[in-house]
Amino acid sequence: MTPDDLFDGLAELEARVRKAIEERAADDPGFADPRRALYVTQADALRVLDVPVELEPRAQVGHGRMAAMAAGFGLSDVDLDLLLVAVAPDVDGRFERLYGYLNDDITRRRATVGLALRLCGLPHAGLGRFRLAPTAPLVAGGLVEIGEASAPALSRTLRVPDRVVAHLLGAEDSTWAPETCTADPGPFAKRVCAATAAGPVHLHDTTGEAHQLAIEALGTAIVVDPATLTDVVPLVREARLRNAGIVVGPFHEAPDGLERLLATAHEVPLILHSALTWDASWSPRTVLSIPVPHSPGNHPDTWSNAITKATGAPANPDIMAAVGVYRVGAAQVERIVSVAARHATLDGLPLNVEHVRAGVRATNGSGLRRLARRIIPSVTWDDLVLPDTTLAQLTELAQRARLRDRVLGEWRMRPGGGRGHGVVALFAGESGTGKTMSAEVVAAAIGMDLYVVNLATVVDKYLGETEKNLERIFTEAERVQGVLLFDEADAVFGKRSKISDARDRYANLESAYLLSRLESFGGVAVLTTNLRSNVDDAFTRRLDVIAEFALPDAVQRAALWDRCLGTAMPRSDDLDIARCAQSFELTGGSIRACAISAAYAAAAEDRPVTMADLVAAVRQEYRKLGRLVDDAELTPSVLSA
Repeated sequence: MTPDDLFDGLAELEARVRKAIEERAADDPGFADPRRALYVTQADALRVLDVPVELEPRAQVGHGRMAAMAAGFGLSDVDLDLLLVAVAPDVDGRFERLYGYLNDDITRRRATVGLALRLCGLPHAGLGRFRLAPTAPLVAGGLVEIGEASAPALSRTLRVPDRVVAHLLGAEDSTWAPETCTADPGPFAKRVCAATAAGPVHLHDTTGEAHQLAIEALGTAIVVDPATLTDVVPLVREARLRNAGIVVGPFHEAPDGLERLLATAHEVPLILHSALTWDASWSPRTVLSIPVPHSPGNHPDTWSNAITKATGAPANPDIMAAVGVYRVGAAQVERIVSVAARHATLDGLPLNVEHVRAGVRATNGSGLRRLARRIIPSVTWDDLVLPDTTLAQLTELAQRARLRDRVLGEWRMRPGGGRGHGVVALFAGESGTGKTMSAEVVAAAIGMDLYVVNLATVVDKYLGETEKNLERIFTEAERVQGVLLFDEADAVFGKRSKISDARDRYANLESAYLLSRLESFGGVAVLTTNLRSNVDDAFTRRLDVIAEFALPDAVQRAALWDRCLGTAMPRSDDLDIARCAQSFELTGGSIRACAISAAYAAAAEDRPVTMADLVAAVRQEYRKLGRLVDDAELTPSVLSA
């Protein structure tokens, strides 16, 4: 019966304690002795042994776990006997008093090394005592802990960790709940499984497939976040208790506890995975690094089957036409479609392209977002005002991004030499001519986000650090479905110079690294520069598309003024966009700035935008650009004449 409040509960507990004292006094004639808690007599010990052990029904406790533990940890019969002696007080409270009597000290309620040897029929000076040495299976495996290191060896106490006691009693710890895979492993997973029998395996993963492949290879595995890899002994013990392997990853640098894990997990299948090339200096133990093959996730059947499985309906042709650009594995396809299907359910609509793109965005890793600013595209081809030649070059870039797997992969048009399946473009033109906006449009056209690299976080004054920063960016960019934008790229992709001092030498080494890294890049990257001649000619050869962004002519400026002023903003009758386009030679970026300034001026007085507002905004923009301002020419009356 549940008490109504705290005081009712305490009163009920008091009654239970009173009853327990009466029962204890009836069973133990010497219980009333005031010195009773200071000693245990032989009669007391025998009386304790007459009380039967209280256990749950056999079906509810960990039946057969001692035998399984012996097999998993390599325990001998002597080890099992010692373990039973050590665990007894944690399972049956009677043994606390019994061990206190045998230890001749009522406060020592756990077995000592000497008592354990005696109960197992082993001599104190025999070899059996070394079954409790630090390197012996019981202690090294974390099943038994030896306390009181400063005490004589035979007087040290034995303790079984609570986790081991719980496992023996049939309970499991949810902290390290293993993941399982019941499907038959594929050929690559079988290779990995066979390799783990000889030692740790590192999966060099640029596809995002390593996690699922590792679970598939091991069947049952405890997955560990590298950031939490601190105390490895309980982790390895848990894996051995559950007959599971260990999977660690992904990591962007060697985790702090990696070396300790490799030194401890000799009896456990261990798989590490990351996009990094394995560095032998991370651990003295030999680790086999295996590259993860790119599974055919972009195959139409993979997407079609996943969509049908998630929605119960055949895939939309528009979706199938859009997903070919994504370089993802089969496991990633399932995750993307799962998220997309949930978005569709939330919207109450059939699955469409936007839902799939939301799924792609949700499954992108966060590593690149820490190194670059993400822009979710909100512009389309209709928002661009560019010459036909430039538009054609942008269209070619989008086509290359969509078809690169067919042309560069299936048709092997870029074989050998460590060349990647990436597409790299250069946008050259003056500031404000639409380079960044065009990159956003291309990203939107191929269904990806735009990641703008902040070069202030890339260039470092210390030698070699710039290359490391760039390597992290390129590596992360290959793992996400996005377009990488290096704005003002000549800061890092500039021309190599003649060597006159050590600084020139290292600057040229930096450029040489970038040249080789661009060639092996597997993603989509756009470099922008205000002056094409600033970019090294060697980079030009490695570029797939070079788009020139010229200053807009009068017709294009008129279109830009009309687009920037928008359709929702009220316009005065004296507003002459054609005259503005003819009179003011501005770039698209400057026209947008002028339109916004004029809109603020009109909104402040709650009226439509007038020609005077535009002229005032142009005058302000001219001063900002450092251009000469002739007030006589920049007046609304002159412009309307």
